[in-house]
Amino acid sequence: YRYFETDGGVWWFGGGTDITPSYLNLDDMKHFHGTYKEVCDKHDPEFYPKFKEWADRYFVISHRNETRGLGGIFFDDLNDREPEKLFEFAKDAVNSVVPAYGPIIEAHKDDPFTQREKDWQQIRRGRYVEFNLVYDRGTIFGLKTGGRIESILMSLPETARWEYDHHPEEGSPEAEIMDCFKHAREWV
Repeated sequence: YRYFETDGGVWWFGGGTDITPSYLNLDDMKHFHGTYKEVCDKHDPEFYPKFKEWADRYFVISHRNETRGLGGIFFDDLNDREPEKLFEFAKDAVNSVVPAYGPIIEAHKDDPFTQREKDWQQIRRGRYVEFNLVYDRGTIFGLKTGGRIESILMSLPETARWEYDHHPEEGSPEAEIMDCFKHAREWV
């Protein structure tokens, strides 16, 4: 979450939080999205549907016709009310990262996994890399304006994988979540 201000006095807030699981867990999605709906509703009941839909549009990997994950909230150029009110919203949103993710991490940190599941996770990490390097406005802005390269790229996963023309097996858990990457859902 960021605050921007130009030398000419133009200001705005931008930011967001999204979730990029490799496998679908409905309870996890309800928890994550429910956390951000609660934060948004505290500030404006129109925020969650508006920012969720914005995230669903923003985090698209157009050349694959899929999203990098299962959404969240996203906004940019937000300056439609007093900056102090938007700052309070941005603070609440960033302070909700741990409550949104923490229980999910705690619930799954010791889950066993197979090599096939690890390979799928690596493919999904590859999609994250594709989005960030090709479409992410912040990454592109930083690279074009002489930003600190390592700081800009440090959000990328350490390892990733690409397989030529990969399609998950029909009826598999990978195919189930792939359908979610191709068709936005309402989680709460």
